[in-house]
Amino acid sequence: MDSLQIQNYLKEGAEARLSVDIQQILDVSKKVTECFKNGGKIIFFGNGGSAADAQHIAAEFVGRFERERESLPAMALHTNTSAMTAIANDYSFDMVYERQVAGFARKGDVVFGISTSGNSPNILKGLEKAKSLGCTTVSMTGKKGGKISLISDFPIRVNSDRTPIIQEVHIAIGHLLSKIVEDMI
Repeated sequence: MDSLQIQNYLKEGAEARLSVDIQQILDVSKKVTECFKNGGKIIFFGNGGSAADAQHIAAEFVGRFERERESLPAMALHTNTSAMTAIANDYSFDMVYERQVAGFARKGDVVFGISTSGNSPNILKGLEKAKSLGCTTVSMTGKKGGKISLISDFPIRVNSDRTPIIQEVHIAIGHLLSKIVEDMI
């Protein structure tokens, strides 16, 4: 990789960050803040790098982002490997989030499904279950949005088809949500 390729990659990432719908970020932040104020929790899930993003964003709420405050109830479902592998073995991998959402989510919670393609069957099933329970659903995807963006209350799309760029912007969105919610709380 030469300096021009590096510069182009950085430019592409900056353009993808600027493509995010700011009003949607504010609206989701308000929903999350309302959820916390009403005693609810937020739940995240994804696969691969998106699972890492889900865990990272959840940690910003449970720990802290930039200021001292009370811990906020947030969780990433893939961190329970015993549940993940048992559900995958006994049912199918497509059900690993659906079953956990059924066990943990309650009406009024906010549930985030993260998928760069937007078409991961287990993410789709998890969001469908959350919606059926009366949760607010948020999808974080790439440009096309996929199936999960069609069923989400808040489909957040990053204007890119490149997985690493999309994932970098997903973390930026997670940091924005953390900052805005912290300020609102």
